[in-house]
Amino acid sequence: MTKLYSLLLLASLLSFSSHAKQCTVNFNYGVIIDPTHIRMIDMGNTLVQINNEDQLFVQGREVALTSEQQQLISEFAKGIRAQIPEIVSIAIDGVDIGLKAVNKAIGSLTGENSASQQKIQTKFDELKWRIRSRFNQSANNYYIAPQDFADFDDIFTGEFEQEIEEIISDSIGTILLAVGEAMISDNDDNHGGEQRLSTFDERMETLGKDLELEMSASANALEKKAALFCLKLSELDKIEDDIHHSIKSLKPFNLIETN
Repeated sequence: MTKLYSLLLLASLLSFSSHAKQCTVNFNYGVIIDPTHIRMIDMGNTLVQINNEDQLFVQGREVALTSEQQQLISEFAKGIRAQIPEIVSIAIDGVDIGLKAVNKAIGSLTGENSASQQKIQTKFDELKWRIRSRFNQSANNYYIAPQDFADFDDIFTGEFEQEIEEIISDSIGTILLAVGEAMISDNDDNHGGEQRLSTFDERMETLGKDLELEMSASANALEKKAALFCLKLSELDKIEDDIHHSIKSLKPFNLIETN
């Protein structure tokens, strides 16, 4: 039981951390993207805007671009469009690690689709919806605030981190209650006390091993996904450097910074 409890606490931590601790990239400005625009904003003001991946505005003034400069802007814009949604995906995947571990534990003890399992599932679904809504206001419309991607925990500041911890805490309470009920049920059987406890311990040990394997595989997959995201941002930073060398009016506005 101690191992199972420890794994669920670990699930709580995994559910809002990608473990991409080596990502030394950050956004210096907020970014808003929609199907036809990409905007870099600071304190609510649009500093840089790219329209249709080939038209550039700096502080409200259109900048005439050569074909080579248009190609750089287009490459940069397409990269931003590809990577911003990845932040949302990584956030949701992180929550799913905790969800799947908790769901399996509750399902194993109370039965699949039990009232307890459905209650926890509903809470996680609501949380994932709120996380997605924070970054993805509507189809193909995203907003990302200035932030450091060295630790994806920063994405879950305030309400999300606290809510995840509360859900995990409630889940552990549900599991402990189910454990007690299972032991009482076993006590009503014809098994002797020692045999009953041995059987129950074996169930918990098997469940703990299964959770450990699943969580490890999920965490590794998420870590690789976050590392790839970091690598893509680093590549975009190099493109941004080329843009700054070519388009002088953009040089003061450095979105991606690699330390």
